[in-house]
Amino acid sequence: MKLAHRFRALGALALAALSFLAPPAFAQDGDKKEGDKKDEAAKDKKDEKQDEWFAVTGGDVYTGTGAVLRGATVLSKNGVIEAVGHEVEIPAEAKTLDATGQRVYPGLVAINSNGLFGMTSGDFADSVDPYNQRMLLALASGITTAGQSNTALKLKRRDIKNVVLRERFLATLSFTNSNPSGKLEWVEKFDRAARYLREYRDWEEKKREQKDLKEPSSSGVDSTAKAILEGRVMARFNATRRGDLLEVARLAQRFGFRPVIDGCVEGWTVADELGRAGAYAVVTPRDRRDKEEQLVRDGGSSIENAAILHRSGVQVCVIPSSTGVDLGGIAGRDILHLPIEAGFAVRGGLSDQAALESITIVPARLLGVSHKVGSLEKGKDCDLIVLDGDVMHYQSLVQYTVVEGKLAYDKSAELFYAHIRPRPSDQLAPEARQDKGESDEKPAEGAGETPGDKPEEAPKPEDKPEDKPEDKPEDKPEDKPEDKPEDKPEDKPKDG
Repeated sequence: MKLAHRFRALGALALAALSFLAPPAFAQDGDKKEGDKKDEAAKDKKDEKQDEWFAVTGGDVYTGTGAVLRGATVLSKNGVIEAVGHEVEIPAEAKTLDATGQRVYPGLVAINSNGLFGMTSGDFADSVDPYNQRMLLALASGITTAGQSNTALKLKRRDIKNVVLRERFLATLSFTNSNPSGKLEWVEKFDRAARYLREYRDWEEKKREQKDLKEPSSSGVDSTAKAILEGRVMARFNATRRGDLLEVARLAQRFGFRPVIDGCVEGWTVADELGRAGAYAVVTPRDRRDKEEQLVRDGGSSIENAAILHRSGVQVCVIPSSTGVDLGGIAGRDILHLPIEAGFAVRGGLSDQAALESITIVPARLLGVSHKVGSLEKGKDCDLIVLDGDVMHYQSLVQYTVVEGKLAYDKSAELFYAHIRPRPSDQLAPEARQDKGESDEKPAEGAGETPGDKPEEAPKPEDKPEDKPEDKPEDKPEDKPEDKPEDKPEDKPKDG
């Protein structure tokens, strides 16, 4: 009995020891659940998109609003400007672009373009060619946004996401003296739309008290005229002569909308009237039109057209005579030379700031995207260009183009302009160079060098004075008397 009792005691002790060593089942289950939670959290963190920071530092920033910040920084987060100014805190993971000694401007906006996107159909999202050579040339000229078929598009190289900014914001109307029936038709459309909008506003006020009041009918109301009067669409007119311009200005004043006038060659003769109408003028400063000889009044074109219009309150947008890419035509007359065309407006008296606005913020307003592009301000897309000089100077070259916080063009990495005044050194930070596929490793010493290229083998300054007195005095007297007298008499008899 005692022996059995002892065996039972030993068995109990062994079980106790085993139970102490082995963790309880509920603890294992708890550890497993906790491990699953950690795995899920790590997976969620991995799936979560990390913020992309990009900073342009050290350049003179021309914001497009009139401010110029010397040696400032433009910082963007996920393609949107986070800060512009001095003493901006840059995150450690940000990619940086050193623009020291250069100028930073907003990306240029071309209200009209032709062929920049290589489209074959009207479906912009599916037909834009992000590898189009003309798009690269446009980026090299500083254009980051362009209008095509009354639609604002972003020049995003190698990317087709979110290319379309806004569609059909401009509606082109035929309203000229050469088409009197069309003019009368549009007057009737605007009159009917204005009458309907007045009735609708009255109905909205009265329906609070009279709930059974019937809503006015919109039958027969032109949708385009209604959208223009409501401010959802801008009316665009093609007018160059004084008479047509006056008709457009008076129509706009009568119905209370702001017209966009393409051409506007004789706008300087009726600038005050266009200013009262709040008009926008899309002009080509180098357009030339002779005055009609039978007229006594002012007429024809003037290089001061843009300046006079701007002084009268008209917002001026500058475009070249050709909206396509012409590599074999007259220099400065196609879409790649917006600053040159704006420079002619400056020659006619337009201020530098107004000229910059004429190719940035004003066309952005006409395309309905000024809340996103056209100037360097917090909350707007980080679309900017870095130049080695004044944007209006014909010799200035775009060094970098940034679209939505990503480097879209680097002059030294492309074939078109890399050979023109090449940069002495690559100013791109290592983080940004990695995106371009460049290596941060420095070449080994002596790699790619010939012996004559090494600085150690160049003659030292202290050796020169020793060589000159030893070599020159001894060689010259020995060579001259020995060679010349002996060779000449021996050669002549043999040849004879």
